[in-house]
Amino acid sequence: MTALLTDNLPLLAGAPNGTKKLRELILELAVRGKLVPQDPNDEPASELLKRIADEKARLVAEGKIKKQKPLQEVDEEALPFELPAAWVWTRLGEITNFGTTTKKDEIPDDAWVLDLEDIEKDTSRLLQKARFKERNSLSDKNSFTKGDVLYGKLRPYLNKVLVAEEDGFCTTEILPFRCYGPFVAHYFMIALKSPYFLSYVNAKSYGMKMPRLGTEDGRQAYFPLPPLAEQHRIVAKVDELMALCDRLEAQQADAEIAHTQLVQALLGSLTQASDAADFAQSWQRLAEHFHTLFTTESSIDALKQTLLQLAVMGKLVPQVPSDEPASELLKRIAEEKARLVADGKIKKQKPLGEIAVSDIPFDVPDSWAWSRIGEIALNTEYGLSEKTFDLQDGVPVLKMGDIQEGKVLLGGQMAVSKSTEGLPELYLEPEDLLYNRTNSAELVGKTGIFLGQAGKYSFASYLIRIRCLKELFSPLYLNTSMNAPGFRETQINPHLKQQCGQANVNGTIMKNMLVSVPPLAEQHRIVAKVDELMALCDQLKARLNQARQVHEQLANALVEQAVA
Repeated sequence: MTALLTDNLPLLAGAPNGTKKLRELILELAVRGKLVPQDPNDEPASELLKRIADEKARLVAEGKIKKQKPLQEVDEEALPFELPAAWVWTRLGEITNFGTTTKKDEIPDDAWVLDLEDIEKDTSRLLQKARFKERNSLSDKNSFTKGDVLYGKLRPYLNKVLVAEEDGFCTTEILPFRCYGPFVAHYFMIALKSPYFLSYVNAKSYGMKMPRLGTEDGRQAYFPLPPLAEQHRIVAKVDELMALCDRLEAQQADAEIAHTQLVQALLGSLTQASDAADFAQSWQRLAEHFHTLFTTESSIDALKQTLLQLAVMGKLVPQVPSDEPASELLKRIAEEKARLVADGKIKKQKPLGEIAVSDIPFDVPDSWAWSRIGEIALNTEYGLSEKTFDLQDGVPVLKMGDIQEGKVLLGGQMAVSKSTEGLPELYLEPEDLLYNRTNSAELVGKTGIFLGQAGKYSFASYLIRIRCLKELFSPLYLNTSMNAPGFRETQINPHLKQQCGQANVNGTIMKNMLVSVPPLAEQHRIVAKVDELMALCDQLKARLNQARQVHEQLANALVEQAVA
């Protein structure tokens, strides 16, 4: 069985959460007697059980321990799984003093005092070792001696179990215990950390916010007891395999870091290319290694971000000399807005500042220009501040959580009454943009495009609606611009202000943000190319997920074979 494990370590470890599952499998095989071979010369566990019972009886007779209430007999029909012939099922409380603790009032200053937070979840690594004088805790403490098993009964799913390396004291949420007869403490630790035992305690834990294992349930737990010699062999093999897992984890972490750095470097060479020839060379380098570079969800997401940045730099589609220059397009937008002001259809806006050369984040093609969002937009508006309700015939109100990956998701929104003040002016129209102005720093500036029906939806006050003159400027292109990584880096992050734990970039600042403006015809070509490439990225991610599922199925099949 160990050969099956070691021969397939790369496959098992490479599956989703593979190393974690591999560690769990090692522990599960250990307590099922399938990790190391049995030795017919070992004293059977049934004899060990008798020696434990004799020692327990002696301690009772000498008054060193109290006689305990008898536990339920082992029910052969209810045993969790089959054990090797030399093993026995017993109850944890039959062979150990689980739940019997000694509290101490006086603790020496230099004594080791252990709290639950000192133990790392799942791994049970000791994170720190504090002395009483450093903590000077007034709460009750359980005492323990070197070699005791220390079991964290609070939130047992955190899997915090230690073997004491010296005498000390611990929180009463940790139960120190030891076997009445000869035992290998680290085998007991393995058993209590195994998926089998974890499943048992999770089923038996009580308390919603602070679940814990009751003492009686712990004592009644079925415990798989191997021969004493085999306990030693199991511990040695588990240590060996866990060290292998550590090395695999370190190798994977190093490989992931190197992979991320390589992806960032090659993608960065595209956005930083100095001219067309440099860009072509960078793209060629990327293309040659495409299928080895983009093998993770994070690398595909990085590719998506780079595509958005290339789009707004004029590097995604070729320029066409016959296109009307962006400078002329901006004049037409200004003229149309002036006409609408004269006709009383929109309010006259405050003039925005001239764009200084030092403010321009990057170079764009000659036919492009730079502009501020407030100059491009027909208008910008804050949304409704009214409280929303679960109304069947109301107006759904879109919120920040509805903006995902540049899109506005519809369905499941709370609503306001149709008679709410501010409507119908604050109804959304197709291709309106919603910009999130306040939240945690990473969510401020989140922007998505609304593609629903006109006159059906509104939006919350911490969102800003940006409406364009669609016949003169593509809202889809503006959405691409505002979701490009360079926009966040140069236009949002420098203006983030923290107030009451939340960041904010308001509408005035937003209207002054810079976007690169291509000719209108090129805007449409860019949007079409972005849609095409994003769809390809999504297909690549879907194939990656399918491959991961197949990998996981193979790993699960191996696990089932190992445990069977």
